[in-house]
Amino acid sequence: MHLSIIFVDAALELVPKSLWGHPSVRATAARRGKKPGEILLDKSLHYHAMKRLPFSHKRGRPDILHVCLLLALSSILNKEGWLRVYVETLEKRWITINPETRLPRNYNRFVGLMEQLLIYGKVPPGASDPLMKVERVSSLREKFAELGISRVYLLSEKGKLIKARRLAEEIVHEKSPAVLIGCFSRGDVSEEVQNSADEMVAIAPYSLDAWAVTCRIISSVEDVVEARGERLENPGKG
Repeated sequence: MHLSIIFVDAALELVPKSLWGHPSVRATAARRGKKPGEILLDKSLHYHAMKRLPFSHKRGRPDILHVCLLLALSSILNKEGWLRVYVETLEKRWITINPETRLPRNYNRFVGLMEQLLIYGKVPPGASDPLMKVERVSSLREKFAELGISRVYLLSEKGKLIKARRLAEEIVHEKSPAVLIGCFSRGDVSEEVQNSADEMVAIAPYSLDAWAVTCRIISSVEDVVEARGERLENPGKG
Protein backbone atom coordinates (compact mmCIF):
# COMPACT_ATOMS: atom_id res chain seq x y z
CA MET A 1 0.00 0.00 0.00
CA HIS A 2 1.16 3.46 -0.92
CA LEU A 3 -0.97 6.34 0.35
CA SER A 4 -1.01 9.55 -1.65
CA ILE A 5 -2.00 12.68 0.23
CA ILE A 6 -2.90 15.43 -2.19
CA PHE A 7 -3.43 18.98 -0.93
CA VAL A 8 -6.00 20.35 -3.36
CA ASP A 9 -6.95 23.92 -4.31
CA ALA A 10 -3.89 24.97 -2.34
CA ALA A 11 -3.64 28.74 -1.80
CA LEU A 12 -0.16 28.95 -3.26
CA GLU A 13 0.59 31.34 -6.14
CA LEU A 14 2.79 34.21 -7.22
CA VAL A 15 1.18 37.65 -7.12
CA PRO A 16 -1.00 37.92 -10.26
CA LYS A 17 -0.12 40.60 -12.81
CA SER A 18 -3.28 42.59 -12.09
CA LEU A 19 -1.92 43.39 -8.59
CA TRP A 20 1.68 44.26 -9.44
CA GLY A 21 1.04 47.98 -9.19
CA HIS A 22 -0.75 47.91 -5.83
CA PRO A 23 1.16 49.77 -3.07
CA SER A 24 1.17 46.81 -0.68
CA VAL A 25 2.57 44.48 -3.33
CA ARG A 26 5.20 46.97 -4.46
CA ALA A 27 6.24 47.58 -0.86
CA THR A 28 6.66 43.87 -0.15
CA ALA A 29 8.65 43.32 -3.35
CA ALA A 30 10.91 46.32 -2.70
CA ARG A 31 11.58 45.24 0.87
CA ARG A 32 12.70 41.83 -0.37
CA GLY A 33 14.59 43.11 -3.41
CA LYS A 34 12.34 41.27 -5.87
CA LYS A 35 9.91 42.11 -8.65
CA PRO A 36 6.18 42.08 -7.80
CA GLY A 37 5.66 38.99 -9.97
CA GLU A 38 8.34 37.06 -8.10
CA ILE A 39 6.74 37.03 -4.65
CA LEU A 40 4.00 34.86 -3.18
CA LEU A 41 0.53 36.23 -2.76
CA ASP A 42 0.00 36.51 1.00
CA LYS A 43 -3.26 37.68 2.51
CA SER A 44 -1.57 38.97 5.65
CA LEU A 45 0.48 41.36 3.47
CA HIS A 46 -1.79 41.97 0.48
CA TYR A 47 -5.27 41.91 2.00
CA HIS A 48 -6.45 45.20 0.48
CA ALA A 49 -4.98 44.39 -2.92
CA MET A 50 -6.70 41.00 -2.96
CA LYS A 51 -10.20 42.42 -2.55
CA ARG A 52 -10.46 42.76 -6.33
CA LEU A 53 -9.48 39.16 -7.03
CA PRO A 54 -12.01 36.40 -7.81
CA PHE A 55 -12.19 33.71 -5.12
CA SER A 56 -10.17 35.94 -2.83
CA HIS A 57 -11.48 34.03 0.21
CA LYS A 58 -9.53 30.95 -0.93
CA ARG A 59 -6.29 32.66 -1.93
CA GLY A 60 -3.13 34.03 -0.33
CA ARG A 61 -2.61 31.48 2.47
CA PRO A 62 0.66 29.65 1.75
CA ASP A 63 1.11 29.30 5.51
CA ILE A 64 -1.61 26.62 5.57
CA LEU A 65 0.27 24.53 3.04
CA HIS A 66 3.51 25.03 4.97
CA VAL A 67 2.09 23.47 8.14
CA CYS A 68 0.39 20.61 6.25
CA LEU A 69 3.56 19.71 4.36
CA LEU A 70 5.67 19.76 7.52
CA LEU A 71 3.24 17.36 9.19
CA ALA A 72 3.09 15.00 6.22
CA LEU A 73 6.79 14.92 5.37
CA SER A 74 7.83 14.56 9.02
CA SER A 75 5.50 11.61 9.65
CA ILE A 76 6.56 8.03 10.30
CA LEU A 77 4.42 7.03 7.33
CA ASN A 78 6.58 9.16 5.04
CA LYS A 79 9.91 8.34 6.62
CA GLU A 80 9.25 4.62 6.18
CA GLY A 81 8.23 4.94 2.54
CA TRP A 82 4.45 4.46 2.68
CA LEU A 83 3.49 8.02 1.74
CA ARG A 84 3.50 10.15 -1.41
CA VAL A 85 2.77 13.87 -1.12
CA TYR A 86 1.45 16.09 -3.90
CA VAL A 87 -0.03 19.58 -4.18
CA GLU A 88 -2.66 20.80 -6.63
CA THR A 89 -3.02 24.58 -6.55
CA LEU A 90 -5.93 26.88 -7.35
CA GLU A 91 -4.09 27.73 -10.58
CA LYS A 92 -4.16 24.05 -11.54
CA ARG A 93 -0.45 23.54 -11.03
CA TRP A 94 0.65 20.12 -9.87
CA ILE A 95 3.59 19.87 -7.47
CA THR A 96 5.39 16.57 -6.94
CA ILE A 97 7.47 16.38 -3.76
CA ASN A 98 10.30 13.93 -3.22
CA PRO A 99 9.61 12.01 0.03
CA GLU A 100 13.14 12.82 1.21
CA THR A 101 12.56 16.58 0.97
CA ARG A 102 13.23 18.45 4.20
CA LEU A 103 11.23 21.64 4.11
CA PRO A 104 12.41 24.73 5.99
CA ARG A 105 10.75 25.01 9.39
CA ASN A 106 11.04 28.77 9.14
CA TYR A 107 8.09 30.24 7.23
CA ASN A 108 10.10 32.99 5.51
CA ARG A 109 12.54 30.43 4.13
CA PHE A 110 9.61 28.30 2.98
CA VAL A 111 8.22 31.31 1.10
CA GLY A 112 11.52 31.81 -0.68
CA LEU A 113 11.64 28.13 -1.64
CA MET A 114 8.09 28.16 -3.06
CA GLU A 115 8.83 31.31 -5.04
CA GLN A 116 11.85 29.61 -6.56
CA LEU A 117 9.74 26.55 -7.39
CA LEU A 118 6.99 28.53 -9.12
CA ILE A 119 9.46 30.69 -11.07
CA TYR A 120 11.87 27.98 -12.24
CA GLY A 121 9.59 24.96 -12.22
CA LYS A 122 11.74 22.87 -9.92
CA VAL A 123 13.95 22.97 -6.84
CA PRO A 124 16.90 23.07 -7.07
CA PRO A 125 16.49 24.90 -10.42
CA GLY A 126 19.20 23.02 -12.32
CA ALA A 127 18.69 19.56 -10.79
CA SER A 128 18.05 16.52 -12.98
CA ASP A 129 16.37 14.82 -10.00
CA PRO A 130 14.73 17.74 -8.15
CA LEU A 131 13.29 17.66 -4.66
CA MET A 132 10.17 19.40 -5.99
CA LYS A 133 8.85 20.02 -9.46
CA VAL A 134 5.77 21.75 -10.81
CA GLU A 135 3.73 21.17 -13.94
CA ARG A 136 0.32 22.11 -15.28
CA VAL A 137 -2.43 19.49 -15.32
CA SER A 138 -5.43 19.56 -17.62
CA SER A 139 -7.35 16.81 -15.82
CA LEU A 140 -7.12 15.51 -12.27
CA ARG A 141 -8.67 12.20 -13.25
CA GLU A 142 -6.01 11.69 -15.90
CA LYS A 143 -3.28 12.55 -13.38
CA PHE A 144 -4.69 10.07 -10.87
CA ALA A 145 -4.75 7.39 -13.56
CA GLU A 146 -1.15 8.22 -14.49
CA LEU A 147 -0.13 7.74 -10.84
CA GLY A 148 -1.97 4.42 -10.65
CA ILE A 149 -4.26 5.57 -7.86
CA SER A 150 -6.87 2.91 -7.07
CA ARG A 151 -9.41 4.94 -5.07
CA VAL A 152 -9.78 8.65 -4.23
CA TYR A 153 -11.24 9.90 -0.94
CA LEU A 154 -12.12 13.58 -0.63
CA LEU A 155 -12.21 14.90 2.94
CA SER A 156 -15.08 17.37 3.37
CA GLU A 157 -17.47 18.24 6.17
CA LYS A 158 -20.23 17.72 3.58
CA GLY A 159 -19.26 14.10 3.06
CA LYS A 160 -20.47 10.90 4.67
CA LEU A 161 -19.51 10.88 8.34
CA ILE A 162 -17.01 8.17 9.22
CA LYS A 163 -14.58 7.75 12.09
CA ALA A 164 -10.98 8.37 11.14
CA ARG A 165 -9.99 4.89 12.33
CA ARG A 166 -12.64 3.26 10.15
CA LEU A 167 -11.56 5.32 7.14
CA ALA A 168 -7.96 4.30 7.75
CA GLU A 169 -9.01 0.64 7.73
CA GLU A 170 -10.58 1.15 4.30
CA ILE A 171 -7.53 3.02 3.05
CA VAL A 172 -5.02 0.31 3.95
CA HIS A 173 -7.02 -2.29 2.02
CA GLU A 174 -6.48 -0.32 -1.19
CA LYS A 175 -3.39 -0.90 -3.32
CA SER A 176 -2.78 2.78 -4.05
CA PRO A 177 -5.31 5.05 -2.29
CA ALA A 178 -5.35 8.84 -2.34
CA VAL A 179 -6.77 11.30 0.16
CA LEU A 180 -7.63 14.81 -1.01
CA ILE A 181 -7.43 17.58 1.59
CA GLY A 182 -8.48 21.16 0.81
CA CYS A 183 -5.63 23.52 1.60
CA PHE A 184 -7.17 26.99 1.88
CA SER A 185 -8.78 29.12 4.59
CA ARG A 186 -12.49 28.76 3.83
CA GLY A 187 -15.01 27.77 1.19
CA ASP A 188 -15.49 24.58 -0.81
CA VAL A 189 -13.14 22.69 -3.09
CA SER A 190 -13.61 23.24 -6.80
CA GLU A 191 -16.19 21.29 -8.77
CA GLU A 192 -13.41 19.49 -10.63
CA VAL A 193 -11.89 18.28 -7.37
CA GLN A 194 -15.28 17.04 -6.19
CA ASN A 195 -15.91 15.24 -9.47
CA SER A 196 -12.50 13.59 -9.40
CA ALA A 197 -13.16 11.80 -6.11
CA ASP A 198 -14.67 8.33 -5.78
CA GLU A 199 -16.01 9.11 -2.34
CA MET A 200 -16.57 12.21 -0.18
CA VAL A 201 -16.15 11.59 3.52
CA ALA A 202 -16.02 13.57 6.77
CA ILE A 203 -14.14 12.58 9.92
CA ALA A 204 -16.03 15.13 12.06
CA PRO A 205 -19.52 16.69 11.88
CA TYR A 206 -17.97 20.14 11.48
CA SER A 207 -15.19 21.85 9.57
CA LEU A 208 -11.60 21.12 10.60
CA ASP A 209 -8.39 22.92 9.76
CA ALA A 210 -6.40 21.29 6.97
CA TRP A 211 -3.48 20.51 9.28
CA ALA A 212 -5.79 18.81 11.80
CA VAL A 213 -7.20 16.57 9.06
CA THR A 214 -3.69 15.80 7.79
CA CYS A 215 -2.46 14.81 11.22
CA ARG A 216 -5.54 12.70 12.01
CA ILE A 217 -5.52 10.76 8.75
CA ILE A 218 -1.80 10.00 8.82
CA SER A 219 -1.76 8.93 12.47
CA SER A 220 -4.86 6.75 11.98
CA VAL A 221 -3.32 4.96 9.01
CA GLU A 222 -0.10 4.43 10.99
CA ASP A 223 -2.11 2.93 13.88
CA VAL A 224 -4.07 0.58 11.60
CA VAL A 225 -0.96 -0.68 9.84
CA GLU A 226 0.72 -1.41 13.15
CA ALA A 227 -2.43 -3.01 14.60
CA ARG A 228 -2.50 -5.42 11.66
CA GLY A 229 0.93 -6.59 12.66
CA GLU A 230 2.64 -5.02 9.68
CA ARG A 231 5.91 -3.18 10.07
CA LEU A 232 6.03 0.44 9.03
CA GLU A 233 8.91 -0.08 6.68
CA ASN A 234 9.49 0.79 3.05
CA PRO A 235 7.15 -1.46 1.01
CA GLY A 236 9.82 -1.58 -1.70
CA LYS A 237 12.50 -3.00 0.59
CA GLY A 238 13.45 -6.61 0.24
